[in-house]
Amino acid sequence: MAENPPTPKPINAPLTRRPLDLAATCLVLGLCIVWGFQQVAMKSVSSDIAPTLQLAIRFAGASVFFALVVLRQEGATLFDDGALRSGALLGLLFSCEFILVGQALTLTTAAHTVVFLYSAPIFTALGMQFLPEERLSRAQWCGVVLAFLGIAVAFMSYSSRPVIDVLTGDLFALLGGAAWGASNVVLRRGRISHASTAKVVLYQVLIAAVTLGCFAYATDQVHVTWSTMAITAVLFQTVVISIISYLVWFRLLRHYLTSRLMLLSLLTPLFGVMFGHALLGDTIESRFGTGAILVLIGILIVNGRLLFQRGP
Repeated sequence: MAENPPTPKPINAPLTRRPLDLAATCLVLGLCIVWGFQQVAMKSVSSDIAPTLQLAIRFAGASVFFALVVLRQEGATLFDDGALRSGALLGLLFSCEFILVGQALTLTTAAHTVVFLYSAPIFTALGMQFLPEERLSRAQWCGVVLAFLGIAVAFMSYSSRPVIDVLTGDLFALLGGAAWGASNVVLRRGRISHASTAKVVLYQVLIAAVTLGCFAYATDQVHVTWSTMAITAVLFQTVVISIISYLVWFRLLRHYLTSRLMLLSLLTPLFGVMFGHALLGDTIESRFGTGAILVLIGILIVNGRLLFQRGP
């Protein structure tokens, strides 16, 4: 007798996310290393291409790639899934994050910007508390706070800039972190959560390319010197960062608990500092080691048990 086929999953059925396992943890660590190196790549050619324009160019290149992939997959049914609204919101939040961070860097220090931008895991965890599988225990919340304090210890420093500028810049960076956290909530709860990974990335990079391109033009950041180093940096950011790493990251977000993944992303600025020291000669202050240890302890408090057993 023929076996009955499985019942298809409804389009609006919630996707099940699972706790982190060793494979996912290794993938995120690899992404943090790549994203940390990205900071050095952008900084090394900032005199040839303004960072905002670098972002616009790389997102434009990635948009072409993902548009071709999605059109091949879905063709004329591209908008039939009802994900346009939440996809557009996701793209706008993604764009706002970069614009806010860019504004923050003009007013406050890069160190302050890193600290407040990486408040994003806290905003993500707060936004996910209505999902039972994403809720953190008191001990895990302590781990989140400890990891954020580690970032503050590692990066926070005195600034000689006017206080009002520093506070305004810090606020922009904090809003950038909130936009990042909010985008994770939209991705988790909006109709876009049922779209393919390529389509999720397309909404973000396409809207970001247009938004950041317009912003670069409006703020006169469109001068380009196409040196060999600049071309190499842009190609690296387009292919490795905006295509390969985003595909991996958003695929992970579809299958693993968002709040846990976001906490691991706190390692990115730590790797960025180490690459800056090794390749650009940037100075590492003594408190960096203390902050890095606090970040690692916080991550272990939240995720350590989950690496060795299944189930929440």
